[in-house]
Amino acid sequence: MTLSAFDRLAQVRRHAALGQLVLGAPIPIALTGVLGRFASPAVAVTVALAAIALLAALAWRRTRAFDTAWLVRQLDARRKDLDDSSDLLLSPPASLTPLQHLQQARVRERLRNQPAPDLRTPWPWPRIVAMWLVAGIVIAVAALWPARTPVAGTLAPADEEAPIIPGVPRLVGQRLHVAPPSYTGQPPRDEATLDAKAPVGSRLAWTLRFEPQPTRADLVFHDGQRIALQRDGDTWQATQVLAKSTLYRVVAAGTEAQPPSKLRRLDAIPDRAPQVKVLAPDRGLSLVAVGQTRWALAFEARDDYGVAAAATLKLTLAQGSGENIAFKEQAMTLHGTGPATARRFAASLDLKALGMAVGDDLIAQLTVRDTRAPTPQTAQSPGLILRWPADLGQESTGLEGLVKKVMPAYFRSQRQIIIDAEALQKQKRGLAADTFVTRSDAIGVDQRILRLRYGQFLGEEAEGEPQPPPTSDADDDHADDDGHDHAETPTAAQDGHDHATSATGKDFGREADVLEAYGHTHDHAEAATLLDPDTRATLKKALDQMWQSELHLRQGQPDRALPFAYKALEYIKQVQQATRIYLARVGPELPPIDETRRMGGDRKGIAARALGPLERMPDEVDVAPARAWRALANDRAPADGADLDALHAWLRANEARVPDALDLFAAIDEVRGDPTCAACRARLRALLWSASPQPPAQVPRRTAPDDAGRRYLDALQQEPAR
Repeated sequence: MTLSAFDRLAQVRRHAALGQLVLGAPIPIALTGVLGRFASPAVAVTVALAAIALLAALAWRRTRAFDTAWLVRQLDARRKDLDDSSDLLLSPPASLTPLQHLQQARVRERLRNQPAPDLRTPWPWPRIVAMWLVAGIVIAVAALWPARTPVAGTLAPADEEAPIIPGVPRLVGQRLHVAPPSYTGQPPRDEATLDAKAPVGSRLAWTLRFEPQPTRADLVFHDGQRIALQRDGDTWQATQVLAKSTLYRVVAAGTEAQPPSKLRRLDAIPDRAPQVKVLAPDRGLSLVAVGQTRWALAFEARDDYGVAAAATLKLTLAQGSGENIAFKEQAMTLHGTGPATARRFAASLDLKALGMAVGDDLIAQLTVRDTRAPTPQTAQSPGLILRWPADLGQESTGLEGLVKKVMPAYFRSQRQIIIDAEALQKQKRGLAADTFVTRSDAIGVDQRILRLRYGQFLGEEAEGEPQPPPTSDADDDHADDDGHDHAETPTAAQDGHDHATSATGKDFGREADVLEAYGHTHDHAEAATLLDPDTRATLKKALDQMWQSELHLRQGQPDRALPFAYKALEYIKQVQQATRIYLARVGPELPPIDETRRMGGDRKGIAARALGPLERMPDEVDVAPARAWRALANDRAPADGADLDALHAWLRANEARVPDALDLFAAIDEVRGDPTCAACRARLRALLWSASPQPPAQVPRRTAPDDAGRRYLDALQQEPAR
């Protein structure tokens, strides 16, 4: 037999063994999952090893069926050209006749020219898929099956000693079983006491034993909720899902006349949301370097119980500038590495594949989820920006000032004027002539307002109303202080814009008044503009085009105004691209201090600002805590029950204001149960003090002066004012 035939037989055996393993593997996997959930780990491991050994034996037995005789039968059945002579390949040469030698050589030649067919039997895929589906369902049901309520067995003795009274039930055995949610990864446990701390959503199971047996038993919570205990033999059981921190006590029928049992506390540990930290890059805004083609990102997500293995990276590509900005969003999934409580997510973005070009911004933000079921909590990382700077050719350099990358917010209205003008031009045939001119004039007014706004960046002033010419019909001997008001007569030059009124005639010729009346400090570029010279020149061209556009719009000719409006928009876009604004270095100029008014006590010209009364908290605010605090101050006087009831009602309505409301509830219950307990009263009073709101800050009174101080103050009052 040729070597290739032996190799093919070994291939068939391996294929059959592997198929048997794939078909039978779901059985030990499902058994391990079920036993691990409901039995001890040792039992689960033992059964799993036994099942694996049995499966291996079955696979080996399966391969024994594929021997040389099976191979001969398959070759003779699938290769008719072998003339049913495949068995000659197995016979030793010495036992063959000359004719058999010839036939053996012929068979080998035919196998050499045309290899043997694939003899592997196909796997039973329907059975394999069904087995794996059943195993998956069994494992899922076992994982989601509620934890077994602990059966009555050995209970811990009650930690609260109660007097033995014939006929009165008392607690003698207790156990609290805590089963945290499966996503936390915490194993179930038994508490020897009835106090517990557990994650929110944990399933609690109480098992209690009383002597003698009561007719009824309940778990009474501090908020009024009651859970009835169900009797099972000689034990009483109840279950509850822990949703929030609470206080409760065990109440059995027949103990109403006895002092209440102590309150038990259940602390619900909330599941905190995951936290995301950016590892790379080390800054929020990054600039594309020369030759950079990729952008590396790295994040770390932490959670108290676990972060989901997959996270979403949201990418936003901002393209264009000004009014032509377009946004393109896409999301990609990242798979984390490391432990579940501290996973790391990394990505290397191909800038070319994302379509990023010069002048674009790429914003990346990672969103992670924790493993809380059924509603995971999400958290987002800070947004990371990668900016590809545009051509800096229009940016001025060498300026002796500060450079700030800011643009005025209203470099955007020229396009709307163009849109309105084009729409009006299309409606010209359907409008009356007067209506058409009126609407065109309104658009021209908008163009004028926009031009004046831009003009402020060049040091131009707002256009005011025309000033009336000066007259000489005023009464010369009319005094300024004759007992009634006078209007300020504008004496500034009528230069087409507004100025403050000039000085009076008696100060005529003073240098400061001449500068105020005729000097235009806002005409100086250093003091009037925020733009560098190159950008200012471009904006001046835009204003010239706006002026021509306004001229034709006011005349009812929007078709002639459109070319100038488009040219103005083009210049405005150039100003937008020059994104740097020049701020001249101008120091503060504070007014001089009048030395004659210092330390004189002269309050002329200063408005009276009498201090109002100090605010006091209303007496009706938080009356219950204050009354209880005062009542508890006297140890000899018993605490008034009405005060404790009012305090309990106030606390129910203001739990969020108190740092630890449950501790205060427990202290109130202790004082109510034993009013003569001095330690209980002191503890409640201390908690009330810490929970009381702090009074508003008060202005302390000045201490009364002594004899020397009074003589000094009297001497100051007798000293004449200077």
